[in-house]
Amino acid sequence: MADILYTTQKKCSVCDHEFNVTRVRNRLTMLKQDSDFCTYYGEINPNYYAVWVCPHCGYAAQDAYFEETPNSLQQIEDFLRDREVRVDFSGMRDWEQAVATYKLAIFFAEMAGTLPSRLGGLYLKLAWLYREAGKTEEEMVALDKARENYEGAFLRERMPVGNMTQLALEYLVGELFRRTGKLPEALNYLGKVVVNPQAKKEKRILELAREAWNTARAEKKQGSAEAGPENR
Repeated sequence: MADILYTTQKKCSVCDHEFNVTRVRNRLTMLKQDSDFCTYYGEINPNYYAVWVCPHCGYAAQDAYFEETPNSLQQIEDFLRDREVRVDFSGMRDWEQAVATYKLAIFFAEMAGTLPSRLGGLYLKLAWLYREAGKTEEEMVALDKARENYEGAFLRERMPVGNMTQLALEYLVGELFRRTGKLPEALNYLGKVVVNPQAKKEKRILELAREAWNTARAEKKQGSAEAGPENR
């Protein structure tokens, strides 16, 4: 494990103090991937270390954006001023610590009015952590918040967002609708991908969308059958 994790110093974009962060080397063995892109590795879960938390002021953000000056910086500074911070998430993290870092990052991202796609990514990774622990109710809540923010990205952001094309984002929103039991909405989004001529250029997304669309149709049909003709 020691050869997978390593420590480096970073500067907090809120309080300007330097501190140690623990990072994961990019040589992990992928075992499998769920339909919402949750990836499983043989050695360690890198999502445990994807949020950095400053031990001096308590500010938290995803690693890729931590060094950016956050929106509403003054509001964040005012909130943190005179607060006693006793957090140190350097070194190996357990599941509870990983969840705590995501909740902190989401709190500050919402305070800063960050881009919906970034907030959606935090909620999605939090959902994956709940899935790992078998906490289905909490996972569904986080998945729904991820979907809500990713839908907001269509209105507020230019495509692509992060490493996702518009087709990939439409597929993901549809799959999150399906996973949270909102089947008509899922079929709407997944159908857009399936019939889009441009989807042929993104074969993996097209295959995932077709599979999810067929699954959603089957789930909807089964739900209607179980409800009985009087409830349809």
